[in-house]
Amino acid sequence: MGRIIAIANQKGGVGKTTTSINLAACLAEKGKKVLAIDLDPQGNMTSGLGVDKNDVENTVYELMLDECSIRESMQNTVVENLQIIASNVNLAGAEIELLGINDKEYILKTAVDYIRDDYDFIIIDCPPSLNMLTVNAMTTADTVLVPIQCEYYALEGLSQLIHTIDLVQQRLNPNLTIEGVVFTMYDVRTNLSNQVVDSVKSSLDTKIYETMIPRNIRLAEAPSHGIPISMYDSKSAGAESYRHLAQEIIDRKDI
Repeated sequence: MGRIIAIANQKGGVGKTTTSINLAACLAEKGKKVLAIDLDPQGNMTSGLGVDKNDVENTVYELMLDECSIRESMQNTVVENLQIIASNVNLAGAEIELLGINDKEYILKTAVDYIRDDYDFIIIDCPPSLNMLTVNAMTTADTVLVPIQCEYYALEGLSQLIHTIDLVQQRLNPNLTIEGVVFTMYDVRTNLSNQVVDSVKSSLDTKIYETMIPRNIRLAEAPSHGIPISMYDSKSAGAESYRHLAQEIIDRKDI
């Protein structure tokens, strides 16, 4: 049965989509069969994996409104072993259109249950807000991976995210757990990065991945070329870090 990981943090600019793209690509590179689901109306995960988000007929929006089947919504990406359910700006209207639907928190889960056994991993990129799309991701997922930027306000909003995870766990998905925290934009040269890491470790009772994603210009450049870092600059520090993170996640059996 495939492991479903939602990548969430309602704070923008923490490397959430970068992590979603590159973790999915590195898992696929290691021979795992992976499905990416882009639940962010910005559609950056979609374009970052080489799919033209404005040219997709059946996106996650059509899937959630029951206008297509889940298999009809899957696209191949530039990465072997990696498919995606794409997103674009249409998804921004889904929140309102889902208002009158029964069990709207489980729409994505109901669709994904049909195909989860076909994949080793399903990676969901959540929007940078705690809305109905994020709740759908959390009812579908087994675990939530939280990227945290190594900066002064890193812990701001984190308690709200953990509160949301707790609520979903209590009311909608009792099996949901926190996969762990991964630090992004880590700069070994600054005391601040180290202070943030220490403060998060002391205040969070959850797994913290050993892999830290460095500040890396090549990581920032890759999405504009529509390919993950492992293809854009395979030997860069960013590519190596995401490979290590993928391996840590593969090796983690205790969830």
